[in-house]
Amino acid sequence: MIIINTLQLILLIYLGLSSLYILIFGFAGIFSKKRKQKEPLIKRKFAVMIPGYKEDQIIMEVAEDAIKQNYPANLYDVIIIADSFNPKTIQSLKKLPLKVIEVSFESSTKAKALNKAMEELTDNYDVALILDADNLMEPDFISKINMAFDNGFIAVQGHRIAKNTNTSFAILDAVSEEINNNIFRKGHRVLGLSAALIGSGMAFEYSYFKNMMKSIKAIGGFDKEIELHMLKDRKLIEYLNNALVLDEKVQKSEVFSSQRRRWLSAQLHYFSKDFSTSLKHLILKGNIDYFDKAIQFIQPPRIMLLGFLIVINIISIIWNSSPFNYAWAIVLAACVFAFIFSIPIKFYNFTTFKALFKLPLAFFLMFLSLLKIKGANKKFIHTEHSANKDIINKS
Repeated sequence: MIIINTLQLILLIYLGLSSLYILIFGFAGIFSKKRKQKEPLIKRKFAVMIPGYKEDQIIMEVAEDAIKQNYPANLYDVIIIADSFNPKTIQSLKKLPLKVIEVSFESSTKAKALNKAMEELTDNYDVALILDADNLMEPDFISKINMAFDNGFIAVQGHRIAKNTNTSFAILDAVSEEINNNIFRKGHRVLGLSAALIGSGMAFEYSYFKNMMKSIKAIGGFDKEIELHMLKDRKLIEYLNNALVLDEKVQKSEVFSSQRRRWLSAQLHYFSKDFSTSLKHLILKGNIDYFDKAIQFIQPPRIMLLGFLIVINIISIIWNSSPFNYAWAIVLAACVFAFIFSIPIKFYNFTTFKALFKLPLAFFLMFLSLLKIKGANKKFIHTEHSANKDIINKS
């Protein structure tokens, strides 16, 4: 009994601190840092880089959308970095007013594609804006990013929202991303910390980004390596909640499982790699941002956190002799309130309610992914995207 209670106490502390963490930042995310809207001091030149691997089905739609920004056409170049595209797709892309850079690697990664592209591009850019091959920008996206750089930031993360909510898994993925947006981006900025990067819809001062990328060798989680590099150097990352970019959400359980496996592997890899260094930087240099990022990596994914807490509370109710019954109930309540604070009102509907019945499956898939993460960070795992325009949300 002593051993069981000790193990339960350790688990309670870990999941309790994890729930408290998301509750604090989730609550902070309710508030906003108000900045006066003003005309930009200068209009910067953007390199809008879109790396894609075998994305022939969707790249034309994305490319045609990217060139329609409400921003001077001579001040931004759309650059498609085409890895293993069909020749016919390349020909179609070259008919559009954009740049096409063809790349091919024995082992493809986003970092390799971006580095190769910047080797071929001139340095006549002020900002590097990175999109995924399924992303669609709102018309004023570049204009809003440009204004953020007037405030002295060298890195800005836009607000990625769901392009589609056409399946239960897509809805759960969309809700999950908004929870993370509120906690790890908006909430963090409200409390003065850096926003988390998410891999696309993000922009950097061009020369800084080009120089930094030379040292980025990540296969999976290249955005996490960028974050750690920047936070270690005490660079603050801004978040624009009103700068929207649409991102396709996973529609099938097998894609969900593969994607989460890659993310979990990257998180644990960078936690083990950077935790001790971040702790030294916290103690010796007062670098809270860097340490906070390392702590984020050991946080359980939100679906797993909720799932574990529900299961443990059910067991505690059945097993009345547990001394931690009330404590587990409080921790579950903290987790649930963090979600309530973070989920946008538009998701409080019957469609989302129906999607919740897929949560047990999502939890099970996440748990299986945790058991299979070995080596997932050492090989490129491609997420397939849909070419069906009917999936796009217009709201």
